[in-house]
Order: sequence, then C-alpha cells, then structure tokens
Amino acid sequence: MVHLWADGLNESIGFTVRPVGAVAFGAGTATVWTSGGRRGLRYNLAVQVGRSTAVEVGQLLLGSMRIERDFGYTGRVRDSIDAPTFVVPEMAQFAAKMGRPYTDRLTPSVVLINTASRWTVRASQPSLDGKNHLSLALSGDARRSGATLTGRVATIRPLGGGTQAISLSVEIATDGPPLSPLDRRQIFNDRFRRFADSAKSPRIEREIRGFELLSSKEKLLAALPTYATYFGRDMLLTALLMEPVWSDTMAEFVIGAALAKLAPTGEVSHEEALGGQAIRENVAEFLRTGDRTLLRNLQATRENYWMVDDDFQLPVVAGRYFANAKVPDARKRAFVRRWDTALRKNLAYAWTQAAPYARDPVATNLVSFKRDPDGYCHPGSWRDSRVGYAGGCFPFDVNVVWVPAALRAIGTIDSAFRALGEPGIEAAYDVRRAAQTWQGADRHFTVTLAPAEVEARVRAKLASLPAAERAHWESVLTRSGFPADTLRFPAVSLDSGGQQIPVMSTDPAMWLLLERQDDAREAELLRPFLLPYPVGLFIDGVGLAVANDAYASPNVWQMFERDLYHSPRVVWSREVNTLLVALAQGGRNRPGVIDSVRAAARRSGLEYSELWSYKFEGGALRPVRYGSSSDVQLWTLADIAVQYLLNSPRHPQ
Repeated sequence: MVHLWADGLNESIGFTVRPVGAVAFGAGTATVWTSGGRRGLRYNLAVQVGRSTAVEVGQLLLGSMRIERDFGYTGRVRDSIDAPTFVVPEMAQFAAKMGRPYTDRLTPSVVLINTASRWTVRASQPSLDGKNHLSLALSGDARRSGATLTGRVATIRPLGGGTQAISLSVEIATDGPPLSPLDRRQIFNDRFRRFADSAKSPRIEREIRGFELLSSKEKLLAALPTYATYFGRDMLLTALLMEPVWSDTMAEFVIGAALAKLAPTGEVSHEEALGGQAIRENVAEFLRTGDRTLLRNLQATRENYWMVDDDFQLPVVAGRYFANAKVPDARKRAFVRRWDTALRKNLAYAWTQAAPYARDPVATNLVSFKRDPDGYCHPGSWRDSRVGYAGGCFPFDVNVVWVPAALRAIGTIDSAFRALGEPGIEAAYDVRRAAQTWQGADRHFTVTLAPAEVEARVRAKLASLPAAERAHWESVLTRSGFPADTLRFPAVSLDSGGQQIPVMSTDPAMWLLLERQDDAREAELLRPFLLPYPVGLFIDGVGLAVANDAYASPNVWQMFERDLYHSPRVVWSREVNTLLVALAQGGRNRPGVIDSVRAAARRSGLEYSELWSYKFEGGALRPVRYGSSSDVQLWTLADIAVQYLLNSPRHPQ
C-alpha cells in the first residue's frame, strides 16, 4: 500500500502485506489531523486471516514518491517480505562516503510497543539531511490479535479460533510543508458549477474532486501517484483545454506557477525535484563533481528545463489571459506588476528560438529538440518516451502548433500591455512579421501518398506482424478498403537533416484547438482520425491510436515495438479530449466525428484512464489497461470540459 503526500516535498509512505489479497479498507472514515507542525492521516484496514495463519507486513519505504516509483519500476515489490530496505545507489554511496549520521538515515527505525490494550509497530525515518521526518504506525487490539517484530517485518496473528478479520489501525504523519489547495469555487466558473449541480453525475463529481486534489496556488500537479513532480506542460495544456469551465483566476495561478520557476534564460520548468528527490540529485552531483557547496542545502529544488514545447505554451496561455475581456484591467495590471520581468524573459526566449526560421525558412532552421549526451535528439515535447517522435529532431507539434501560436500570442500581449498603459514587448513588430513566415511551417511536414503507395506501405507493415494480429487488420481492410485518392497527413517529426519521418499522429488535434482552419483544410486534418487503422488512426471499440507507423521504415516499426508508450498500440485520453474540445467549440459542425470518436473510446471501457492499449486473444482484439496509467491526471480529467461542451444547454451540439 502506497500513501502519497501531495505536498511540498512529494513524500510517500508504503508497505507490503503478505499474503497478497488479505487486506481491505476497514470500517469507519479516515481522520486527518495536525499538531505541532505535523500532519497526519488515520484509517482502518481489515486483514483477513485463517485459524492458524498470520499476515506479514514489511518492505517499509518512507521517503520520496520518486523512490517509491523506482521501487515499482525495478520490480522490487516482488522481493521477499524481509528483503533489505530499498535504497537508491547514489544515496547509499553518499552515506558511505560521509559516514554517520547519514548512514543511520538510509533506512527506517522500527519498534514494537506492547500495552495491556494495544500493540503498535512504529516506523520512523528522517530525510537524509535530517530536516524532515516521516512516520508510520500500525496498531491493533491486543485482545484480538498479537504482533511480533523480526528486523523490519511485523507478523500479526489472530487470538482465538476461526477465520476472522483483524482490524488494523494505520497512521501516517509528516512534518513536510503542505501546498495551498484550491477548491471548486476557485477552480470552476459559475456556469460550469450550475451545470455540474444540475447534472448530478458521479463521474463529473469525481472529476471535480480530482481537480481539487491536483490544484494548488503553487502549481497544478500533473498526476497522482506517479507524476506529482511534473507540472509545466501539463498545467499549461490543461489551462487551454479547460478554458470553457475554469474560472478566470485559474490562468493566473497557472501562469504565475510557471513564471515562478522560470530559468534565467526564460525557459519553462517541466518538472522539479523536491525533498527526497532533490537530495538524491544533489548528492549524485556531489559524488560526480565534489562540489561541497551542494552540502549547504541538499534539499535545494532542482528544476528540469530539458523540454521544448512548454517554452512556447506559456506565451499562448498568457496571451489568452490578457485577451480575456472578462478579466478586469485592474487585475491584469496587478498581474503585470508582479510578473512583468519574468514574463518578458520568457517571451524574449520564445522569439529568440523562432528567429532563425523567420530569417531563413528552411527545415533545418525550425526549432529542434536538444541533444542527449549520446547525440540522440531528446523528445522534448509531450511524446516524451525515447521513441515518441520516432527519433526525429524537429517535431510537428512544436513547430506547427506551438511556435506560431506563441508568436501570435506575443503580438496579443504587446497590444494588451499598451492598452493597459504598460510598455510594449520589445521587437513586437519583428515578431508579428515572423508569425506570418511561421504560418507556412506545416509545408515541411505534409506527407503526400498516392493510393498505390498507401496500399504498398500498409501491406508491408502487416506482413511484419504476428499471424493473429495480421489476420485481424486484414479483416478490417476487407471491410473498409484503401483510400481511392491521395492521402495527406503531417509527419510527426523531421530527422536531423529536415527530412520527414512519415508517422501519422493525433497531434493535429491540438492545432485544431488553437487555430481555426478553413473547411477544406480542417477536413483534410480530420481525415486520419476517421480512417480505420491500419490506414488511419481509428480503431473501433478502442479509440484513436496515438500514432500509425505503417508509412515509415521498418526501423521505426521496431522502435515502437520496443517501446509501446506512444506507439500504435496505445490510445491517450489527452488526445481524445483535445480533439473533442476542439470540435465542440467555434461553431464547427462535425457531429459525425465527435460521435464516432466518443463511441469508440466508450466501448473500450477505459475512456476515463490516462491511456490504454489492446491485445489479441483468440483472434479478437481486446482493450486493456496500460500498465503505467495514472488514476488521477490533469489531461484525463479534462473530460469534464468535454462533458460540459457537449451536454450543457449553453453549448448545444
């Protein structure tokens, strides 16, 4: 069981109970308490045991959620219950080098306390620098059960005969700093709250609570439990998806959170290392460099500026905020007074990155990903698995969606500042001219295939698949056929030489959200979303494949076979929600697309997951949950905007 503190240190407390399946939540409600600078949670578990059996509690892990995540990724949860405490190598090496008290802080201290009425197993552990403290207490009624402690493993046995459930009290506590939560009145606008109240939908209520859980004045957490330290692109993109239902103050929280963590260069932080993870990264750097200044504050937050897309998303969100006539000028002026310097720094960075292509619009002057130490173009946008952009260096989404939108936004902000009596944005005239040049960037990515070429490439891809999978997709082609005319779609990226990597993707959905196309162009962009896979992206009963690599080379197929995260085997609710929010606004008349996409996702039974996949059983395709899918995630919760736009009387479709 893992407990995540969605707090300023991203802490977690976990333990394992064996045998598996012996535990359920017990009677009563959870209790939250605060006292003397500590915060705690208390609740009950029901532990099912037989007449002569016992349960063991071990694998105690008190620290950072990032370390808990690594515990899972490395498969350590399958270790024996009395296996040594999981300690990441860099912390162990640092403690060995520095000696006590660091060596004492690597593992929890565990004691058993017996009284006449209760037994209690108490585990406690300070952070490696000794500044913060976590504790876990498991206790039971001494008249009904007994406990023994061997090392860091507690064995719990019932007293009395028969199969019974032992009531186990669990209490966790921390002295780490909390975040400042936002409630639904601060997050959502009045129109949406009236809609939600009238809908009386358990799903909508769950999504509202999800946003309350992830939202704070300091930042919006990307997801729980796994991605609580991610926030940059996650909250910026969410701000755009949620515009129809959010209060106008939410943009201020989002923009302010991004600006507060800005790099000196103006780059946006995508993720931050906090608490135990900050210690982990700082001691690793100390071991690598010997820089003793790091020892002054091992918890110094470390920001990750390696992503590229969020640097351009921030101007887009800021531009929409300053263009919002519902926000009073007085509030805008107050916002400028607080954030003016940081915002100008980000706008200047975005313009600097866009300037080479504006001067000479050739493909190799587009905005590129940064290079990893091995020379590989790091996938610095939302498809951030190593193969997400098929090894490309110039991504479609950054260069066709975000950079042009950011340049337009800089012009909007310049006009808004001048109207507020503030100095305009430096080089705004040049930026406006550059925006016109960048409007043509999509030409570098447009893949054009004749019908015969489409069929040849798809059949080659199918020939590489296992027999059962190949037979299924061939049956789809028998029903749907191949296109009789030219197929056009944007490549997901260009390689380092500016050549297309012809992977079809769902990324045009974001383009449709941010920029209204003429009817012909919109129809062309939407076509892949409705063409059945393996020609297009549509998989009946599953949803929209996030990519289709059939038109790329076999080495790209192999990339996606090795890493499924952004492959043709996965559907992302992010992309489904983006497309639906785009099509439900602006007077578009695309009910057929909306209905088809929603129905396919709904039939999967997984439409409220972060992402999902499919597998073949007995020759049939079956949707399945993707292993690392987060249960509470900003992009997934944006379904709430879809529900409002499609079902509110104010937005009839």
